[in-house]
Amino acid sequence: MVYCIGLTGGIGCGKTTVAQCFADLGVTIIDTDTISHALTQPGAAGFPEIAREFGAGFFLPDGNLDRAKLRTQIFSDAAAKSKLEAILHPLIYTQVVNALHACHAPYAIIVVPLLLETRNYLPLIQRRLVVDCSEATQVARTTARSQLSEQAVHAIMAQQLPRQERLRQADDVIRNEQGLEALRAQVAALHLDYLARAHATVAKP
Repeated sequence: MVYCIGLTGGIGCGKTTVAQCFADLGVTIIDTDTISHALTQPGAAGFPEIAREFGAGFFLPDGNLDRAKLRTQIFSDAAAKSKLEAILHPLIYTQVVNALHACHAPYAIIVVPLLLETRNYLPLIQRRLVVDCSEATQVARTTARSQLSEQAVHAIMAQQLPRQERLRQADDVIRNEQGLEALRAQVAALHLDYLARAHATVAKP
């Protein structure tokens, strides 16, 4: 398979923005959240099983999944979280592997919010890239972009690895505190490094 980087970070750290910076450089991005969202659309592979397991109360009048209600449920109910993961995770993993096999770019990036927590994708990757910012920035960004309260954001953060542990497990770190231009400069430097690593891997006999 193609040389692969696993991109992760806590909520609000800027994973999507960093991924877009890499995409702008021509890198193939495989985002597990995007895949998950597609799988839970009406008619998609994960939709019927979610309907059976969670019932009509988790759907909107137009037939779409009530994502806000389901999110609240899984962060307050471990059994519900496990149930949803059992439905979606195998489907997401299969799509990720298929996308990697189909990739013809020098390298690919898998965006996995819980890369280091679940560890399911570690066998597929060669480097762990962590997007980092302060916890205060995480909370401020997340509350600003969503309808989540600070308490809800802290509850999500509590289910993720502590910041220092993420950094300890990282091969590479992008600091996301100084704005988009600083972010792009870090991405550009890593892009050159990853290209060199990918070419070196291909060149090995």
